[in-house]
Amino acid sequence: MSDPANKTTGMPTDNTRNTPTDKPRNTLANESEHLDRADQLAHVRERFVLDPATVYLDGNSLGALPHAVGERVARTVAHEWGELGIRSWTESGWWAAPERVGELIAPLVGADQGQVVVGDSTSVNVFKAVVGAIRIARQDSAARTELLVDEATFPTDGYIAESAARLTGCTLRQVPAAAVPGTAGPTTAAVLMNHVDYRTGELNDLPGITAAVREAGARSVWDLCHSAGALPVGLDAHGVDFAVGCTYKFLNGGPGSPAFLYLRRDLQDRFDSPLPGWHSHADPFAMAPAYEPASGATRGRVGTPEILSTVALEAALSVWEGVSIEAVRTKSLALSDHFLRCVRTYVPEASPHGAEASPHGAVSPHSAAGTPSRAGETAVSVRSLTPEEHARRGSQISLLCEPAERAGAVMEALTARGVIGDFRRPGVLRFGFTPLYTSFEDAEHAARVLGEVTGGPR
Repeated sequence: MSDPANKTTGMPTDNTRNTPTDKPRNTLANESEHLDRADQLAHVRERFVLDPATVYLDGNSLGALPHAVGERVARTVAHEWGELGIRSWTESGWWAAPERVGELIAPLVGADQGQVVVGDSTSVNVFKAVVGAIRIARQDSAARTELLVDEATFPTDGYIAESAARLTGCTLRQVPAAAVPGTAGPTTAAVLMNHVDYRTGELNDLPGITAAVREAGARSVWDLCHSAGALPVGLDAHGVDFAVGCTYKFLNGGPGSPAFLYLRRDLQDRFDSPLPGWHSHADPFAMAPAYEPASGATRGRVGTPEILSTVALEAALSVWEGVSIEAVRTKSLALSDHFLRCVRTYVPEASPHGAEASPHGAVSPHSAAGTPSRAGETAVSVRSLTPEEHARRGSQISLLCEPAERAGAVMEALTARGVIGDFRRPGVLRFGFTPLYTSFEDAEHAARVLGEVTGGPR
């Protein structure tokens, strides 16, 4: 029985979960049920608002809503703002919220207390961290006039790095992540790196790159947007100088939730922010004409914090009670392994020739899958861009759709069938695995529907 076709995409649009009927489907469905029964994090799923009719695999872009957020925001609006008004800056703890919420994030990124502050956007924090890192490096050696940036960086990081380089008189060099250890040298001031490549899901070597940058006498800045809340980072253990990250992905803080900034303790007194605001002043209410920076992580603040989104984030972080980041990493790898296995079962394998090249990451013939052509249609195939090795994998799987122009239609059809992921041009289908609420059944179902909408076994 075939599904009705979407008039726009030509893809099936049935949004029901089909029951496996053949042996491979039964085998994988049974395996998924077994894995879910054994999952020690399965109970955490109950802490989220989830649509039972959908499989949500886009937590790498926007995390799901935790149940605790609605009540907390409503109370903040009705009581703290509506009844207490301006008294809430002290009585409700608004003023100290950036540091208080930062302390909740710190253990998730491997930081001791007093080093993480919440506020502003990721972009603003990247700017503060990069300029601050360069200024410290230039204090140590005037010869340090170069800023290195991961060539596959998220576009905004690249834009800000270029501006920071102009502001500080540095030369900007884009290099592959793997080439940083051999490139950083006596003229390098700072290095800006993404922990996970947002397109391919590849995990860069934070310990190794950080050590090489430190050996070269330069300063490291890491963007943790696609790793914070998904895997252990170990900022303190690996000697990272500065780090930034958003909170609306794997930390589930909500759309536009404030970002965080990590300032390593022994560098805090040397951190010269390019955005000195009154909330980072040593005595904010002195209203002094001259700026005197506060001590500690507070030095990373700028102006008035986003209170409603900050308290929403604080409530969202309550889902981590009793959950270790190590357990999350273990489940994340198991989920993505299971998903890849299901994709290879449900979507026919492509030819080895079609799996040799990829825009990012190594791809083997064994990580490829494709579909036969339908009458009047170009054949569609998908192959994984995400490294097979666990040590090089974040918490998403990126599949390259060939031909690339069909990717949008494939993702649209998946969405119509209740499988929520996203795609990035020219043809990358991205599926994020958030172990706090993603089940193994979700992974199996998503792979099965992918096979169906691209013409695989039905």
